[in-house]
Amino acid sequence: MTETFYEVLRRQGITRRSFLKFCSLTATSLGLGSTAVPRIAHALETRPRTPVLWLHGLECTCCSESFIRSAHPLTKDVVLSMLSLDYDDTLMAAAGHQAEAILEEVRAKYKGNYIVAVEGNPPLNEDGMFCIQSGRPFVEKLRETAADCKAIISWGSCASWGCVQAARPNPTRATPVHKVIHDKPIIKVPGCPPIAEVMTGVVTYMLTFDRIPELDRQGRPKMFYGQRIHDKCYRRPHFDAGQFVEQWDDENARRGYCLYKVGCKGPTTYNACSTVRWNEGVSFPIQSGHGCIGCSEDGFWDKGAFYDRLTDIQQFGVEKNADEVGLAAAGAVGAAVAAHAAASALSRLRSRPGTDQPKGED
Repeated sequence: MTETFYEVLRRQGITRRSFLKFCSLTATSLGLGSTAVPRIAHALETRPRTPVLWLHGLECTCCSESFIRSAHPLTKDVVLSMLSLDYDDTLMAAAGHQAEAILEEVRAKYKGNYIVAVEGNPPLNEDGMFCIQSGRPFVEKLRETAADCKAIISWGSCASWGCVQAARPNPTRATPVHKVIHDKPIIKVPGCPPIAEVMTGVVTYMLTFDRIPELDRQGRPKMFYGQRIHDKCYRRPHFDAGQFVEQWDDENARRGYCLYKVGCKGPTTYNACSTVRWNEGVSFPIQSGHGCIGCSEDGFWDKGAFYDRLTDIQQFGVEKNADEVGLAAAGAVGAAVAAHAAASALSRLRSRPGTDQPKGED
């Protein structure tokens, strides 16, 4: 029988007080209220750790690199205590036949109760021969491993959307996981790579509540992908005021103005970069002076140059005061009211008996 998370902590000498503190921090990181703390504690005390099989297709391993840098919770707590990471050919000590035997063992012993985490994607061209693992195409290994799993996590934009491997003309036919596996719940955690705490947060939620988090229409967890980066960006007031960086390293760039005109995709990108941030919450690309390139969105490699402006949006501008803005709005409303009044008067005139109708009308 697999140990529970709480049993592992007690064996490591962790006190009950520290355990409950961990549950509180977990609830906070997941955006849950204080009422969720007892539920998290109960789940971690009673549920056995969940086996996870982490597969690698066409990718650069940046998702793994991000994952191992999580600070809340620490990756070592997730890997060594919360889940049972039984297979990951990047991190595991076993190799060759020894490693592949673990896949067979987990599939047989925990049928229907393990999670498959996929980093990268399978290429389908030439019968999958552009990505060979264990002497066979990765797409075969993916389908076989996913056949008896509980759910699939698609790590990063490679697994979620295809990313650079699937960019035009896509000679290998690199294909996202959800277009290969159709009969399993799939949680997409896009980004190139995803934020470390987003990755561990998704895993923590699934292990705590034994269900997948609420997803948006594209299959992404709403708790991390429910808002645009633009919505919580600290440069948003400059956007609203019409204050923009016009070219790199100009005076407006030094003032920290909005990067929209030099290609920032924050207004159309859904991710937690502007709230969770990177490197234990230190910064994110926009804070470092570079616009968002929209790496968590589908097909971002094929949506034009990273530094092209999205659209031409006109703001009121910082020089406009409230009275001027109000007069402009009132003028627009007044024009609309006048047009409506004129149309109504004409309609009443036409409805009077004896009023001549325009030729051609009854």
